[in-house]
Amino acid sequence: MKIIHIVLLFFFISAVSAQDILQGVVAEKNERGELAPLIGANLFWLGTPVGATTDSTGFFKMECKHETHSLVVSYIGYEPDTLKLEGHEFLTIILKNVKKLKEVEVTYRKKTTSVTYMDVIKTQEISEQELFKAACCNLSESFETTPSVDVAFTDALTGTRQIQMLGLSSAYTLVTQENVPYVRGLAAGQGFSFIPGTWIHSIQLSKGTGSVVNGFESIAGQINVELKRPESCEEQLVNVYLNEEGRLETNLNLYNMVNLKWRTATLLHAHGKPFKMDRNNDGFLDFPRSWMTTALHRWRFDNYKGMESEFGVKGLIDEQIGGQTGFNRGQIADAELPYGVNIKTHRMEAFGKVGYVFPEKVYKSMGLQLNGSWHDIQSLFGLRNYDATHYNFYSNYIFQSIIVDSNHKFKTGASYLFDHMDERMDSLAFNRSESVAGAFFEYTYSLRDRASLVAGGRVDYNNLYGVFVTPRLHTRFEITEQTILRLSAGRGQRTANIIAENMGLLATSRAVRIVYESDVESGFRLRPEVAWNYGASLTQDFKLAHREGQVSVDYYRTDFIDQVVVDVDNNPQEILFYNLTGKSFSNSLQAQVDYEALKKFDIRLSYRWYDVQTTFTRGLMQKPLVAQHRAFINLAYETGKTWKFDYTVVWTGQKRIPFTASNPEPYRLETSSPNFLLMNAQITKIFKNKLELYVGVENLANFRQKNPILAAEAPYSDFFDSSLIWGPIFGRTTYAGFRYKFNWRG
Repeated sequence: MKIIHIVLLFFFISAVSAQDILQGVVAEKNERGELAPLIGANLFWLGTPVGATTDSTGFFKMECKHETHSLVVSYIGYEPDTLKLEGHEFLTIILKNVKKLKEVEVTYRKKTTSVTYMDVIKTQEISEQELFKAACCNLSESFETTPSVDVAFTDALTGTRQIQMLGLSSAYTLVTQENVPYVRGLAAGQGFSFIPGTWIHSIQLSKGTGSVVNGFESIAGQINVELKRPESCEEQLVNVYLNEEGRLETNLNLYNMVNLKWRTATLLHAHGKPFKMDRNNDGFLDFPRSWMTTALHRWRFDNYKGMESEFGVKGLIDEQIGGQTGFNRGQIADAELPYGVNIKTHRMEAFGKVGYVFPEKVYKSMGLQLNGSWHDIQSLFGLRNYDATHYNFYSNYIFQSIIVDSNHKFKTGASYLFDHMDERMDSLAFNRSESVAGAFFEYTYSLRDRASLVAGGRVDYNNLYGVFVTPRLHTRFEITEQTILRLSAGRGQRTANIIAENMGLLATSRAVRIVYESDVESGFRLRPEVAWNYGASLTQDFKLAHREGQVSVDYYRTDFIDQVVVDVDNNPQEILFYNLTGKSFSNSLQAQVDYEALKKFDIRLSYRWYDVQTTFTRGLMQKPLVAQHRAFINLAYETGKTWKFDYTVVWTGQKRIPFTASNPEPYRLETSSPNFLLMNAQITKIFKNKLELYVGVENLANFRQKNPILAAEAPYSDFFDSSLIWGPIFGRTTYAGFRYKFNWRG
């Protein structure tokens, strides 16, 4: 209630003060007819010292003078104007550019990773150049130089990588593709590998609950992936990657300007790992053989009068074949034959977006997002079959404007989410049709850049679980010009897809057991997951030896009100799913330093501590296979514009290994893993003809988990388990590739 009182007080003060206040925006009309704000334009009442200057949005606010009605507006390089005013209506002033100034070149080295100073929600922008520091073949491999995200293998057979934020699995992070939910549902298991690295233009990463505009599901944070668009790249790209394991990837990005209003982009990707390799001689492939082809074609329209739209389609075919070296494609489930894994995935998507900016009121706009997808999986894990189909539709309408002036902004709108899932695992069938319709409102208040507040809420109706409310609050305080404090709090809710999100557990002999809830009838008959997240972030900019740096400290806590617990500790021969009956929480503390020690020599240091505990059948325990301590160093050096050197070291502390003490002696594991170091390095040579050659090594010290598969010699026994992965399962890997940009137009 206090927040509501504060917001109402802001409205009241603004309404009273606006009675004798003149407001408006100053803009120019560019060559395409668009209105663009003029920052720093001067306004004053003729014959008086009373005036104002426009802010970063072109907005101004000034006191009215009744002794004169002449308002003078000026901006360097533009024709000044004098307006005769009778009322106090909101003004839109357009100045004409009449002078051509001498060209001044300003050189600034843009950071490959940055945090926007003014954003209320701390958002880390990861650029394409940051992704080029490592072998970024897909989204799951895009965080090797980002300390906030952990990447781990789900099992030793499929080679699937999933991320963790705040010590929680990727299911609790809202992963969006251009602000449309993406890695969820059936895509939760392998969706991170479905976005090729060369398609990515940038990644925005934020911790904690995000904006209510993007939905109600985010709990640990949000990762938004911006793909290459026709307007964001003027050059075509060819990329080829090859590593010593025989993995070959090819990428082709094509852009075409049809005319001034229409542009297209076609992004193509294909990769294959056709060879069988068993370097540790356990009888199982070190990584699955795989083949994937995916393509994206998109169109963009801009009428340069405020209307923009995009639409496109995307398709994917993926197959993975793993298991014992004697397993072959097409083999049936038979305990007399070699143990195998075969996963076939087909996915189709169609999307559309339309946005409109009101030409005379550039602060006002509206947009509509539409997305539909079909995802199909047919898979075999030894004697276990898992087949599933997922139909999804998503729409989101957003309207934004100001209240009185640009210090008071708001976004409002409505969204609709539909999921229909058919899942079949052996003799079990799980079907669910879930629709969620909701509306949201988000208010932003700014106080002269010194303090900002974003208060949002949504109300949604779920056909399975009824009405629920999602409140969220973010604040930003400028303590000094170099010190920023951000605070956040909010609620998140999601429906767990227990099999798709835990596909790595299917590569075991464990039996699946679900403890149903009597008051839930659909799907897995489990209640939705609900959590509150609270966070604080302090950012301090500094200068040392005339070079800029930044120190940041983040703390986040997540408290689960309800959670679907994945219990692999109760019995080594089963996977137990049930709703939480006690405490479950996550504490995350991270400190990071970014500093340019020498010209073009960047150092990134980070330390992170997790305390993640859940109430299992054996009591309150640390979450398994999550390291409490992690330290990180990244060194990046450039020599002019010809060479780049990147080196990353990650130290990972102990992880708790799930209970295996009831197994026979040969199949028992230690209760915790050892500490270990991982090192990656890459060298890039840049040529003047826009050709880049790169060579690198992953896991330079060749450290790997010994015997990652429990009971590898008896895959059909009760003790077979390939999911107890605490470290790297691949050894040292050398790779090479090239990127070539050219200006051909189709």
